[in-house]
Amino acid sequence: MDLKEMDLKEMDLKKGRVTIPTDVDVIPETLSLIESWGADAVRDCDGTDFPPELKDVDAKIYATYYTTRKDNAWALAHPEEIQQMYVMTPFYTAESAELTVPLMKGLYKDMLTPNDRDDVARWWEVVDRTTGEVVPCARWRYEPGTKTVRIGAEPFHDYTVSFLAYIMWDPVHMYNAVTNDWKDVEHQITFDVRQPKTRAYTMERLRRFIREHPYVDVLRFTTFFHQFTLIFDEQAREKYVDWYGYSASVSPYILERFEREAGYPFRPEYIIDQGYYNGQYRVPSKEYRDFQAFQRREVAKLAREMVDITHEEGKEAMMFLGDHWIGTEPFMDEFAGIGLDAVVGSVGNGSTLRLLSDIKGVKYIEGRFLPYFFPDTFHEGGDPVKEAKVNWVTARRAILRSPIDRIGYGGYLKLAVQFPDFVEYVESVCDEFRQLYANIKGTTPYCAKKVAVLNCWGKMRAWGAHMVHHALYQKQNYSYAGIIEYLSGAPFDVRFISFEDILEDPEILDEIDVLLNIGDGDTAHTGGVWWEDPRITSAVKAFIHKGGGFIGVGEPSGHQAQGRYIQLANVLGVEKETGFTLGYDKYNWDCHSEHFILQEQKGEIDFGEGKKNMYAFEGTTVLVQREREVQLAAREFGAGRSVYISGLPYSFANSRLLYRAILWSCHAEDELRRWFSTNENVEVHAYPANHKFCVVNNTYEPQETRVYRGDGSSFGQKLGANEIVWHAL
Repeated sequence: MDLKEMDLKEMDLKKGRVTIPTDVDVIPETLSLIESWGADAVRDCDGTDFPPELKDVDAKIYATYYTTRKDNAWALAHPEEIQQMYVMTPFYTAESAELTVPLMKGLYKDMLTPNDRDDVARWWEVVDRTTGEVVPCARWRYEPGTKTVRIGAEPFHDYTVSFLAYIMWDPVHMYNAVTNDWKDVEHQITFDVRQPKTRAYTMERLRRFIREHPYVDVLRFTTFFHQFTLIFDEQAREKYVDWYGYSASVSPYILERFEREAGYPFRPEYIIDQGYYNGQYRVPSKEYRDFQAFQRREVAKLAREMVDITHEEGKEAMMFLGDHWIGTEPFMDEFAGIGLDAVVGSVGNGSTLRLLSDIKGVKYIEGRFLPYFFPDTFHEGGDPVKEAKVNWVTARRAILRSPIDRIGYGGYLKLAVQFPDFVEYVESVCDEFRQLYANIKGTTPYCAKKVAVLNCWGKMRAWGAHMVHHALYQKQNYSYAGIIEYLSGAPFDVRFISFEDILEDPEILDEIDVLLNIGDGDTAHTGGVWWEDPRITSAVKAFIHKGGGFIGVGEPSGHQAQGRYIQLANVLGVEKETGFTLGYDKYNWDCHSEHFILQEQKGEIDFGEGKKNMYAFEGTTVLVQREREVQLAAREFGAGRSVYISGLPYSFANSRLLYRAILWSCHAEDELRRWFSTNENVEVHAYPANHKFCVVNNTYEPQETRVYRGDGSSFGQKLGANEIVWHAL
């Protein structure tokens, strides 16, 4: 490489692949950051305007485009085409033969209002939750003046009302207004692009917007049509949130079309699901899966129409994987048909990074890194540098396995520029990202084994299992989410398969080395009733018996049936005491700390929430038990092996333990020291096709390690805090 080529290479690493936000009151600051961060794209944000002075800037210009809001005049003129969602009241107990149920109790009155314009007898449902029966329409009536439902009831039975409600304040706009303390802001109403008049108007509105903004290069759709389920209570606090929820994608217009295609009548209960709103932990019903598939097809067709208009007008079409993304499932077959140029989404950790980077069918993918430039972080005494470091170092592991094409930040730039140390740190992030991209894009990293996560959702929820949104977790699931987070940056070829996938193609298991089943019993993540299907249990057992590995975490295959709670108990060698077998004595409590899985363990293992009442059968190797409750165990099954883990939050120590467990389960112990670091805080990623490998310090302190190459040779390596060192093969 001559000097001119080297200068060009260095210039490439200082410029490009970065997007920054702007506003009318930060023009000099925007120009300064374009230079220092090497940004080649600028964007507006919710509540901001793009400054005319930057229309000729030497960078791509993104315009945030809202397909369902920011046009209250249209929404108010066509109230019948305002978006709707299904909501269920709390349970109410009848104390006499008549019960009055208030619909809006516990709901934010400015966000939702009942839809009594359409036939409430057809689209609403009153359910006797004591019997599970639908209450006939003749036994209840709606009183619009008080927004209540009066029910002819059975005394001391419980009742709920499921009803359609108009979305009178877009939930994301409401969230932004509350978070940023916007005063006297007009509530943006959400209109339904699926319906005829709004659909025709929207296409003309889209063309008009593009022509009125000729300086815009990329239209960033935020997103398309249906908001994930987000409900606020009377005090404007989040009441219910499910980033995967389809509850807000309904209307009589949509449901009538579903009925014609599905061939059976729609029930509110298909969405309400006893008040669980089909949360991702619920084993999905056939009717709910039918509805999701219908929505994907319909949303993809309509989104394609908008993308085609964008292309006809000479612009790129980008989708934000967030807000109104329901129906645009990025790992499902319909997505590629939309014809998007790009996808952008928020990056909270490695799992959310892979949620973006593994998307196929678009030209480029952009990650929006944290923190958002919001006052909840950028305030006096705030520490945005700390949040940015954690975010970048956490996501970097996943980038090294599956890189995105661009990074960026969002929010209000005037807040960020008040923190010069933050500005300086992000400059280093931008430079490092460009270097990573230059070294690894287009290559396949070394993969030790092929592993698959088995749950009810399969590829539809790839990398999103156990996730709330933006990498948030509840106390009850962080011990499971840690497994997914580890896999996002681990040296494995990872896929997600469903029980239906096994039924459709039993040989799918022959394509993998290790199968994982993670979560609590009777949830979508472990399978619940699916384990009563002998085709499933036989296929999984046969896979292991022939030499496959199985890792079960929490209550894998947990479902009470045929004298077992853990349906793979004979494979895993562990069972849960549910009270039904208290009469049987248990004797296998001796621990074997010398096992291969534990040979690098220092101190006690963090099993997170762990599991109560797990015990081991005779013949099972117990590795860790606490107060006679098994936390970690291993067992041979035919030519295969299984490992039981009660829970495993993400940490470097736990990552090493899981790496060893996966290798042991598929008889690959002798492959441990290939592209390997003896220090669990340091990882090694190899790119054989590119003749490069890197050593990465995932901590904020200096580290030393011994690095093993793929041929087993090794060398010592010292690294600074967060440092990444590249080597030639």
